[in-house]
Amino acid sequence: MKNSLMLSALALCAACATTAPSVTTAKMDSALAGAHRSDEERARDAFRHPRETLAFFGLRDDMTVVELMPGRGWYTAILAPVLAEKGQLVLPIADPNGPEDGPGVKYAKALTERMATAPDKFVKAQTRIQPLDAWDLGPAGSADMVVTFRSLHNLKPAEMEQLLEAVHNVLKPGGVFGVVDHRANPGADPAKGGDTGYVPEAWVISTVEAKGFALDAKSEINANPKDTKDYPEGVWALPPTFALKDQDREKYAAIGESDRMTLRFVRK
Repeated sequence: MKNSLMLSALALCAACATTAPSVTTAKMDSALAGAHRSDEERARDAFRHPRETLAFFGLRDDMTVVELMPGRGWYTAILAPVLAEKGQLVLPIADPNGPEDGPGVKYAKALTERMATAPDKFVKAQTRIQPLDAWDLGPAGSADMVVTFRSLHNLKPAEMEQLLEAVHNVLKPGGVFGVVDHRANPGADPAKGGDTGYVPEAWVISTVEAKGFALDAKSEINANPKDTKDYPEGVWALPPTFALKDQDREKYAAIGESDRMTLRFVRK
């Protein structure tokens, strides 16, 4: 009975979190249609559902948002224009001037170069260089929302703990931590996430909740039941990476991008 009540509550929360203010929605639509996004990026919209995902997280255009591990800026190119007028986007990255073989340097260079090509779209998107052995996401209680997209599977357990502590610290009480990641089959070993790209949803939830968060809602916006999660190169066999190149390419293209969990946590 208790579990049933909890599931019902989560369902209600999910329904509440799937709407964004109309002005924010309009800005999301404008960002999605912007010329600063490539055709290759637009092709991913059908799999990643950015408009629905950000609305589910409860994004508003006046928030301070931290985007963890932004990579080359796929989501940054959507978030930055939405937050440009009233909000703030913080991008924790490696030092783009660091050694080329350093962790994250390649992505940091690509992101900063991209931002420089369209400064009007990335205005008020602030990069924050991270120390090598810790996370420094910003002053305590300074963020309304922290988001991460397909990145937690890269972290070892100790790194995950450090990151979650930093997320908890930077968020205001009641702030939102939004997570999207490749979802492993139930019972999978979370320690293999770095090898396969997939992590169990139950493990992510329990790990995050243990660090001072409550699961507020979850969504199947980014689910893909065609993803069997048993490929020679893990999740990277699927698009857009196609790690196996031409081997079974049509099969992987037909599956599409990975099956993903979409979770909304609230900082206690």
